[in-house]
Amino acid sequence: MTLEYDLFWSFRSPYSYLVTPRLIEFERDYDVKANVRPVYPIAVRIPGFFKQVNPMWPPYLFRDCTRIAEMLGMPFAWPSPDPIVMNMASGEVAKEQPYIHRLTRLGVAAAAAGQGLPFLAAVSGVIFGGVRDWHLGDHLARAAERARLNLAKLDSEIERDADRYEAAIAENEAAQKNAGHWGVPLMVFKGEPFFGQDRFDLLRWRMQQNGLTRR
Repeated sequence: MTLEYDLFWSFRSPYSYLVTPRLIEFERDYDVKANVRPVYPIAVRIPGFFKQVNPMWPPYLFRDCTRIAEMLGMPFAWPSPDPIVMNMASGEVAKEQPYIHRLTRLGVAAAAAGQGLPFLAAVSGVIFGGVRDWHLGDHLARAAERARLNLAKLDSEIERDADRYEAAIAENEAAQKNAGHWGVPLMVFKGEPFFGQDRFDLLRWRMQQNGLTRR
């Protein structure tokens, strides 16, 4: 029996990027399926959030992600441009966001096409993998191809029915909240939330208790 879990994931989250290769390996090696549910970053979901955080947190976040990536053998650099347009010093988030709406809707479309995890891995690998100006040229198109998807087709779909994709994102965010946590990556198995890339082993352990089998 295939065990399933919900994956709440953001295109601005470095920890989401860092856990995704392990989730792909997990699905490759075990009879398990991730229900990919992209959500907007906390900077968009919770207005004023970054105005309230301890100023020590952002430098620690970068240091932590850098060393985790080093341990995992993954490239890592803060995105250029940042998927969220904001003033890092003041925490002020711009009203106009030219990147994150498209990215999140594309994630929903990729999940609907059955290629959610591969798309998340390929696109986040471009965004956080040191590619400057990842939004220009064919960077995203080639990432979509690696996930066996056509970016132009996905863009056409999300532009044709933007309201439907926004409704799906809102539904994902409501389900995330109901699961008992606000952060990403959040894995939810049988109603139990596992927050953070460092909870992956705990998720696998819990699923093993519930009959997880190798492929």
